[in-house]
Amino acid sequence: MFCFQCQEAAKNTGCTVKGVCGKEDHTAGVQDLLIYSLKGLSAVAMEAGDEESIRSAGWQVVLGLFSTITNANFDDEKLKGSIRNTLSLRDRLVKKNGGTSKGDAATWSLPENQWTAKAAQVGVLAEENEDVRSLKELTIYGCKGIAAYTEHAGRLGFEDPSIYRFLLEALDACLEEKSADDLVQLVLKTGETAVSAMALLDKANTETYGSPEITKVNIGVGENPGILISGHDLRDMDDLLKQTEGTGVDVYTHSEMLPANYYPAFKKYSHFVGNYGGSWWKQDKEFASFNGPIVMTTNCITPVKEAYRDRIFTTGVTGYPGVKHLPEPEGRARKDFSEVIALAKKCDPPTEIETGEIVGGFAHKQVIALADKVVEAVKSGAIKRFVVMAGCDGRQPKRSYFTEVAEALPQDAVILTAGCAKYRYNKLNLGDIGGIPRVLDAGQCNDSYSLAVIALKLKEVFGLDDINKLPISFDLAWYEQKAVAVLLALLHLGVKGIRLGPTLPAFLSPGVAKVLVENFDIKPVGEVSADVEAMMAGA
Repeated sequence: MFCFQCQEAAKNTGCTVKGVCGKEDHTAGVQDLLIYSLKGLSAVAMEAGDEESIRSAGWQVVLGLFSTITNANFDDEKLKGSIRNTLSLRDRLVKKNGGTSKGDAATWSLPENQWTAKAAQVGVLAEENEDVRSLKELTIYGCKGIAAYTEHAGRLGFEDPSIYRFLLEALDACLEEKSADDLVQLVLKTGETAVSAMALLDKANTETYGSPEITKVNIGVGENPGILISGHDLRDMDDLLKQTEGTGVDVYTHSEMLPANYYPAFKKYSHFVGNYGGSWWKQDKEFASFNGPIVMTTNCITPVKEAYRDRIFTTGVTGYPGVKHLPEPEGRARKDFSEVIALAKKCDPPTEIETGEIVGGFAHKQVIALADKVVEAVKSGAIKRFVVMAGCDGRQPKRSYFTEVAEALPQDAVILTAGCAKYRYNKLNLGDIGGIPRVLDAGQCNDSYSLAVIALKLKEVFGLDDINKLPISFDLAWYEQKAVAVLLALLHLGVKGIRLGPTLPAFLSPGVAKVLVENFDIKPVGEVSADVEAMMAGA
């Protein structure tokens, strides 16, 4: 195997024996073959060009790409099922359009006992040119993030055909011989499409469940048995809350599902108790102490421990060998959580691991409603700097950098955050500035769009012609491919001077890293006090 798509790539070079995430080499091979199959489907669909082909292939690409995001699906059989579906659709489109002029990716067909050998031929290292490989993988990883946002929106009935078309165009382009200059333009277009995908998801979430509101979230436990829901999928959250109402079973969010507490549509449920635990990588201990069943709706599942193996469920694109999977219903029907609820009734209530409250719900509509107060605080000097510390958390000890930055920032600095990176500082007592909390949590990594909207609104309010003239610094944590999509979106919006950590991506070749530094002033995180001093000075 060779995989370097996440921040924990071995030695910041690549995993070659087993993924640091827990992915086995055979699973990595199946994922490589799935990506290759999706490229072939994309080539065929782009050649066909009609709306029906673009939409059907686009949705299959969305599902396939999402399932290969880090910590999403470790189940070979489910991944092979996605390959079968991809090849079946590809062949139907070929037949429908009277053949294809495309190459191997659009035509390969082998017995499944030969798939392993095929996978070894089409993985990441099949592209020999280091810079070309880097740009193609940067594009593909950005597309994986776009696919995640698009899938969430699609489950709520919101679509944008232009996103499907771009995903197909990008994967098709990654099959072809392209110059580095052409691929740089493709990377930038990936960022543009990431903005569109995040805007689509924001619209889907807010029109379905209302705009997030400032909310105090309980982090203690109740006396009833409970169900813990993790991941990112709000439709699953909706279905679970409806089906648990009146059953005597409470519902708790975990990790990236925390922002579900901010949505008006979910606040009406008295059995929605609050949030349990912290970041995704602590789930081995937190899932064990929760005592009740756990539902993993999307990526962020880690290797399952025996302590909770018999009470964890996967659903959607998520999968893990030997773990019960909740199937997708036909059409827009409700997902059936009856088995999960029945199990919960047999379990002990959660073991309390902390008490208190945390505050969130500062998505763009809520912050813009406070715009006058925020602008006055900036003009008076009460707020000197906004520091965007969004992105992912992870298990590496060096991620304590983000906690230390939060603690070291002066009292006139406000942190804007989204994603599970917030668990490095959202339970610290950092106080407020004239009633404005010093940590403004916009929501999931999926909600990073809110931070861009807030920045653009401030640019407008202050009458500036360049987003980089705002008193805002970007100190971002990354782990997986949705964070890559967010980074590319920010580059498309013209943001410069981003600090990225705890390491720069292993998939950036020296040549590509040089281009990003020269054009966008991207830099690695450094020593805490020096970074804080530079950010407060606008550098």
